[in-house]
Amino acid sequence: MTLLGRRIPIFFSLVVWFIVWEIIGRAKLSTIVPPFSSVVIAGFTIVPTEKFSKAVMISLRSFAVGMAFALLVGIPLGVLMARVASLGKVLGMWVNIFVSAPISALVPILMAVIGIGESTVVITVFLFAVFVILLDTQVGIKQADRSLVEMARCFGARRYQLYTKVLILCALPEILAGVRLSVIRGVKGVVIGQLLIAILGVGELFELYSQHFLMEEFWALVIIVFMFAFALSEAVALLERRVEYYASSR
Repeated sequence: MTLLGRRIPIFFSLVVWFIVWEIIGRAKLSTIVPPFSSVVIAGFTIVPTEKFSKAVMISLRSFAVGMAFALLVGIPLGVLMARVASLGKVLGMWVNIFVSAPISALVPILMAVIGIGESTVVITVFLFAVFVILLDTQVGIKQADRSLVEMARCFGARRYQLYTKVLILCALPEILAGVRLSVIRGVKGVVIGQLLIAILGVGELFELYSQHFLMEEFWALVIIVFMFAFALSEAVALLERRVEYYASSR
């Protein structure tokens, strides 16, 4: 970011927002917006507690299992959709529908079918994440350099070598872009699923703080969740930047 001809770190914009937040909180313009300094203090207070640790472990487990299933299903199925035209036509419409549909509306149905528990949250994370991975993987495989595919066939590459050494590597930037977006959606799935169930994980803490009007703790938890999602997204983006040469070579 450049201001008055000088390069300013992007983090400076966050500092400005934190200052504005502190001013609004000190002025007591709203009962739901405490001073930012109080939120930071509350964050340092709740993080070491056992209740917070247990909630984080439950949420991380649900997120990890749901994302693992999304990756295991999304990438292979996306490859098949790109390589098998009939399968792409049959599933393509449903993938586009679920990418744009509000998945959170399905959580009450999942609760009725599966029950109230961690399994519902895992499936919610899966549904939030898998369709973006499917779509980006399909696009990446379709955009793979056909000359490389033909060259591999001319040199006698077997089918699994064609996929592992050519198609997947060519599609890797798009696949990682889908993973990065799905990670963010997966965090949303954890929070939304646990909020609607409201008996476990981070959702239970959100419900507890909001019902007792503990706004400092509530906003501290919001910031922690945002930081977690941002850190995961940046980690995948870093890996994505390291394989950009595949995209440039296409």
